[in-house]
Amino acid sequence: MFVLFEEDGSFKAGTILADNDASLQVENTHGKRVKIKRASILLNFREPAPSDLLNRAETAAEELDTEFLWEVCGDEEFGFAEFATDYYGHPPSPVEAAAVLLRMHSAPIWFHRKGKGRFRKAPPEILQAALAGMEKKRLQALAIDHMRDELVAGRLPAEFDGMVAQLLYRPDRNRNEVKALEAACVDTGLSAARLLLKCGALPSSYEYHHNRFLFEQFPDGIAFPDFEPPTMPTDLPRADVAAFSIDDATTTEIDDAFSITPRAAGGWRVGIHIAAPALGFARGSKLDAIARQRLSTVYMPGNKITMLPDEVVETFTLAAGRDCPAISLYLDVRPDLTILSHESRVEMVPIAANLRHHDIEPLFNEDTLADGGPDFPWKRELTLLWDLATVLEAGRGKPSAHSNQVDYNFYVDWQQETGDGPGYITIGHRLRGSPMDKLVAEMMILANSTWGKLLDEAGVPGLYRAQGGGKVRMTTVAAPHEGLGVDCYAWSSSPLRRYVDMVNQWQIIAVLTGTEPAFAPKSADLMATLRDFELTYAEYSEFQRRMERYWCLRWLRQAKSETIEARVLRDNLVRLEAIPLIFKVPSLPPQLPGSRVRLAIEGSDLVDVEVSTRYLTTLSEPDPDEEEEAEY
Repeated sequence: MFVLFEEDGSFKAGTILADNDASLQVENTHGKRVKIKRASILLNFREPAPSDLLNRAETAAEELDTEFLWEVCGDEEFGFAEFATDYYGHPPSPVEAAAVLLRMHSAPIWFHRKGKGRFRKAPPEILQAALAGMEKKRLQALAIDHMRDELVAGRLPAEFDGMVAQLLYRPDRNRNEVKALEAACVDTGLSAARLLLKCGALPSSYEYHHNRFLFEQFPDGIAFPDFEPPTMPTDLPRADVAAFSIDDATTTEIDDAFSITPRAAGGWRVGIHIAAPALGFARGSKLDAIARQRLSTVYMPGNKITMLPDEVVETFTLAAGRDCPAISLYLDVRPDLTILSHESRVEMVPIAANLRHHDIEPLFNEDTLADGGPDFPWKRELTLLWDLATVLEAGRGKPSAHSNQVDYNFYVDWQQETGDGPGYITIGHRLRGSPMDKLVAEMMILANSTWGKLLDEAGVPGLYRAQGGGKVRMTTVAAPHEGLGVDCYAWSSSPLRRYVDMVNQWQIIAVLTGTEPAFAPKSADLMATLRDFELTYAEYSEFQRRMERYWCLRWLRQAKSETIEARVLRDNLVRLEAIPLIFKVPSLPPQLPGSRVRLAIEGSDLVDVEVSTRYLTTLSEPDPDEEEEAEY
């Protein structure tokens, strides 16, 4: 005797070896002996053989019309053998009964299971909903296959229009487009970014990195919303000075300027003038909301996203040839460069010149200061500021900038095209701590620390940078900055670029004018501003570093050099000598830190922003008597 039974959700047949009333010992078609409960037995039969039954039943089931079966069966629950009798019009053979069972079991949307071997036809409305769902899935599968085929062929599906950023940076795996992209990535062996670049979804790898940042930080785009124009103050006194600024050639947000005026009693009155956009709009205005949301200008090689609209920057930047609203810190300085007193004022400052590094540094540097150098406009003022900066630096006991550090300047010519997309990169470098760097840094440190004390003494809160135990943090109360050697340090000198400086400027203006400060002590909004600024500023800085690394790889590819020199930092970590690119060299043998090595360039990846190199030879080992190498 043979039996058909259900085990683990599938149908099996076997030969009865022993019948123990409640259970049976059965040998299945694979020769395995199993114990089967009698309730699991669906059909007893004598022929055909168990293996033949299932094979013949599966063939017969394929010939049965599921829709016809559904139409002819009753609305009540039934067993498969009973229905097979009605369907065939005679007691069914084991093969016929098994065929009906297999067909109904394989069509769960048509026949609902009510027990082992028992079914009930699906109600019409439920059946129609299920069939519609199946059709929808079928069409979705066809759409996915079509999109996948397009991607594999190197074409961007029309369905991807307007969705590329979401697909790359925040994919929703329930969407058909994402399923198609993932399937195409498997078929091609490419990542989503590389596949979409291949299909022309992005003009170049630059847009992949740049657009990711915009997607995450500027989901509504970088265009400014409508705002009320700032008001230019009209009742400020005009300073009797001729101020000048010192900035990089690409700087448009000119925040700071200086002036030197001889004193009748001898010495000079030195002015530090900071642009005052806080006079043009108040906290709670639309412009404040814009600045509060952005919190800082975003810098990157070849581009920037300003914190304030261009019209506002143009209104308050310290541009030459006009009077600009500013907060000024005046120092009364003796001929021996000791500071007698200081005074802060809100005023209009005449800007006489905007000096640029590339024009002034060849004329004003350590060498020209030592031998006198040529005459040029503003030489006397710059020299005096340099001398005063040297005194201020000594007084703090901390250097304003390490002279052995190197600053790199990235310039992108977007008019030139390379094989990697638009943009030809030039990377220049200059030693930090030049006379111009020092004089600007010392004046800003003095202004930020002086105005920080002003707020603290007035009991008005501000946003401070503090350092203790080597850890830098932001705080709303005055605290020492050990790294700079000052009692407190409130960022106040870049209000066109940083919201923190804007906040401090509102507070400083309130103290100087005797008005109500924008933020009261223990303000929850001030604490929220501090927290949001720290997080956002860190993200902006990380993006800038990543884009600088990206352009370093573009520089390498432009150079088309087969080898390059690097300096070992530690273990297998090296830094290139020509550009600020740090990476690991797995093949590098043990080297002393500071050793110079030559590497073979084997390739670079502009999507993952990585370079692959191979060690060739050691050029030199570090000189133990040599001064510590420059930090990049």
